[in-house]
Amino acid sequence: MSKIEEIFKVLFDKYGPQYWWPADSPFEVIIGAILTQNTNWNNVEKAINNLKKENILSPEELYKIDVNKLETLIRSSGFYKIKAERIKNFLNFLFENYEGKLEKMNLESTLNLRKKLLMIKGLGKETVDSIILYAFNRPIFVIDKYTRNIFTCLSLTPKVDSYDEWQNLFQKSLFPIYQLFNEYHALLVRHAKERCRKCEGNCFLKEIFFLETLPTY
Repeated sequence: MSKIEEIFKVLFDKYGPQYWWPADSPFEVIIGAILTQNTNWNNVEKAINNLKKENILSPEELYKIDVNKLETLIRSSGFYKIKAERIKNFLNFLFENYEGKLEKMNLESTLNLRKKLLMIKGLGKETVDSIILYAFNRPIFVIDKYTRNIFTCLSLTPKVDSYDEWQNLFQKSLFPIYQLFNEYHALLVRHAKERCRKCEGNCFLKEIFFLETLPTY
């Protein structure tokens, strides 16, 4: 068992299942993934609840809505003008390529889906991989600041500090099972929010694992 696998076991034993992503539909996951950029989840929930109250949390309704109204409804998420534009960019992509149907988008291979989503203005690798993992249940590991911080504190890092190298580190160490990637990422977020204070000694992982350097690939 690799160190990365061991860490998952320790986190799961400590926190249990996280039941991520908290959403009622794949489309809600996608909107949440866009809204959560540079803000906390409480602010995202407020914005999503506003969309639900207006009965417009669907591709068809959001595609039709005026961008100014969308900005107002998602204001709580911060950077609302930018995020409204990104939501519209995604919806234009969805309707131009898949007739507005997520089911048709889901027919794409993971590689093609990722490549096409990354072409949408405003969607970076973390957002796109969150969509692929949590909305489409594909085994792709999401790398975020929490993951980097935790494993940097444990001295388990790739040679090159890039998104792709971090992702490669995890995907070569774990079986490609989307439920595993889902749970692991959620557990890392939970642990970081509860325990991480810039490596100030509040991390039980550091007490269990010696500071070793994981072989890089």
